Amino acid sequence: MSDHHVYKKVEIVGSSTKSIEDAIENALAECRKSIRNMEWFEVTETRGHIADGQVGHYQVALKIGFRIADS
Repeated sequence: MSDHHVYKKVEIVGSSTKSIEDAIENALAECRKSIRNMEWFEVTETRGHIADGQVGHYQVALKIGFRIADS
């Protein structure tokens, strides 16, 4: 067992028509399909798409931190 860990970060953008929180959950759900050992996320940007004067989509940029296997 190693006494240290090494991590990598990737940046993604999640979106939702419902809420910022749902945009985060959607992003994490997609990442979970291909990235193992996810340990944290960091919201770096929050924005949205406007349609007919209202929120069309919430968009959230995230950095996902994950542990490198066997580190």
